[in-house]
Amino acid sequence: MLAMPNRPALLRLPLTAAIAAAVLLTTGIAGAQAKPAKPAKAAQAVKATASKSASVRRASADTVDLAAARTGLPASVTAALRRANVPLSAASFYVVKVGAPQARVSWNAETPMNPASTMKVVTTFAGLQLLGPDYRWLTSLYADSEPTADGTVRGNVYLRGRGDPKLVPEEMAKLVATARNAGATTIDGDVVLDRSFFADAAEGTYTIDGESQRAYNVNPDALLYAFKTLSFTITPDAAGRTVDVAVTPALAQLRVENRLTLTNGRCGDWRSRATPNIAPQPDGTVVATFEGTYSGDCGERVVNLATLSHSDFIWGGFVAEWQAAGGRFAHMPGLRSGAVPRGAFLLSRHYGQPLGDVVRDINKFSNNVMARQLFLTIGAEMDRSGPASTARSAQVIRRWLTRQGLDMPGLVLDNGSGLSREERISAYDMARLLQQALASDVGYTLVDSLPILGVDGTLRNRLTRAHAAGNAYLKTGTLADVRALAGYVDATNGSRYVVVAYINHPNASAAQEAHDALMEWVFRGAP
Repeated sequence: MLAMPNRPALLRLPLTAAIAAAVLLTTGIAGAQAKPAKPAKAAQAVKATASKSASVRRASADTVDLAAARTGLPASVTAALRRANVPLSAASFYVVKVGAPQARVSWNAETPMNPASTMKVVTTFAGLQLLGPDYRWLTSLYADSEPTADGTVRGNVYLRGRGDPKLVPEEMAKLVATARNAGATTIDGDVVLDRSFFADAAEGTYTIDGESQRAYNVNPDALLYAFKTLSFTITPDAAGRTVDVAVTPALAQLRVENRLTLTNGRCGDWRSRATPNIAPQPDGTVVATFEGTYSGDCGERVVNLATLSHSDFIWGGFVAEWQAAGGRFAHMPGLRSGAVPRGAFLLSRHYGQPLGDVVRDINKFSNNVMARQLFLTIGAEMDRSGPASTARSAQVIRRWLTRQGLDMPGLVLDNGSGLSREERISAYDMARLLQQALASDVGYTLVDSLPILGVDGTLRNRLTRAHAAGNAYLKTGTLADVRALAGYVDATNGSRYVVVAYINHPNASAAQEAHDALMEWVFRGAP
């Protein structure tokens, strides 16, 4: 059992005792103006105060021990919850050795809780089983006509997406290269975007916290490109005279105006000075303007901004990659939306990275938009009755769970990423799913996708020097009032445990110590 850190006795006193102690201290300071106490009485007063402090410590320890006995949790966990001012009623835990008939810990385990990003475990396991680890998303480029002898494509070209969550510049370059190798050199028409694989409502404008330019809030799209996020890298030059600004991905309509001046001194609030003003211009270009000073002490910094619409982003990315590959346009192409016409000529098709690799990115780095892309893809591929929607995906996953024998009456699926105030699952149901996943044919792939404690992903800086480091594979989750943990811990006794822990409370952010204590306790074999 972990030892509780020592704290000054005064901090553990009830309010009346704390006031009494404060009075005693004040009297001592002002002793010259007070009638001196007789030595015997003074000693008795000190002894009585010490006795009260010891009683308070015993009462506090007794409370922790009672909570531990009632929940089955170790005292280190219940004590950490008390220090964070999180009541046991706001937490749920389920710990079971893989294959054991009975849980080692089960507290509030069947109460549906907001799981935050641990909901990605449900989405990725469903995707791996329903679509298969080798599933690849398809992005296609069509044209109104076959390229002429001189390589001119007369008419429009059509980009049709099927929700690839990792259509990044390197992948777009492959799509373009295939079209160029097929003989296309010049496009004499517009770029038409076919985004019909996802329902129009899939994009939406809702964000969980109103931060619409944060990358984690990007909404899904059938033609998601580079996570719809611009990454600006600000770097002072080695000579200490100028500040360089680079941006990825390249967008044809984007122009950077760098007016930053390099200064000396403390770095301070670098972000406010290194965040550009992004403004569309009358000629159709978009200008990102950097102004003000930037301290060389800041070194290289990166600013990520989710800006522009999905349509503008993919159009600019395609045009830039076409030109980078040596392709030309008879005139700057316009941007349109529409379906690929029947009989259109296929210029190029590109299959993205396999789902098994994508799942690693989703879980290791808790990528919300990639999880949402997968969630919608599951519905679209398994139910071909129409464009993807969150409702259709939720129905498909519920039917799949039922076939697995995992009926979950308290499960609430919203977008599949956990970036939601609506999603719910109980610790017990999540543990059942983790047990099922481990026994499945995709168990290794799923476990391999989870962050490793103290090693990588969202757990790379957690308990790095603890004995449990390197022996726990867990998905984390945090929202303003949620802290969550779900996955596997390999214990010193050779057993593997399924561990699920949820806290739903305004003080959840202060309760990481409770989850850390739980992981270390399980690692020691849940003694």
